[in-house]
Amino acid sequence: MKDVWEAFDRGAREYDAQREHVIPHLRDFYEAAVSAASSEKKAPAILDLGAGTGLLSAHLLQKYPDAEIALIDLSERMLDVARRRLADAGSIRYITADYSRCPLGGPYDLVCSALSIHHLAPEKKRDLFVRIYRSLVKGGMFVNADQTRGETEFFERMYLQYWNDFLEKGPLTDAERAEICRRRDELDRNDRLSLQLQWLKESGFTEIDTIYKNRTFTVIAARKT
Repeated sequence: MKDVWEAFDRGAREYDAQREHVIPHLRDFYEAAVSAASSEKKAPAILDLGAGTGLLSAHLLQKYPDAEIALIDLSERMLDVARRRLADAGSIRYITADYSRCPLGGPYDLVCSALSIHHLAPEKKRDLFVRIYRSLVKGGMFVNADQTRGETEFFERMYLQYWNDFLEKGPLTDAERAEICRRRDELDRNDRLSLQLQWLKESGFTEIDTIYKNRTFTVIAARKT
């Protein structure tokens, strides 16, 4: 994960400014994730994996203002942005660590992640899903808003063309688009949605569904029963 850490540590300040021009229908994507993050508790314990600048946590706090949230990320600079964003929030912890290796803690009512887990190799994803399942209380939920690979090469090419067209139509400079595509080629380890649903089932989750899908961008929810 060293390459991922270096890339996002360098780009922390620009990350939020670019995000809406990098991810198609970003608001729908995040709204689907927050809607799926369901808890009966007024103050759920939440873990935000790969929390970055705290955008997902900020949305979750609008839904659960009394929540206790732990944000974990490799990049200290990203978490510095999150600290500023969430400065007025209540019970927040910031953890600079590699969540693919370190203990997750818990128990949590919700484990959520946005645009992070796709950087892991397949075996790391499978291991993480097991550890997430173990970290949740009974009835707890895992929500992952992330990138997935097309089920066949035909659909993978179609999805990439859609994404490239979106980038071309936006306000980003040629240099910014080139950097985004370079990161995508070098750092992304997308796996098929069907595989990830199977891995979640193998991890112990019995209630699993795809809440949102726009080509590459998907929101998956899994509940521990």
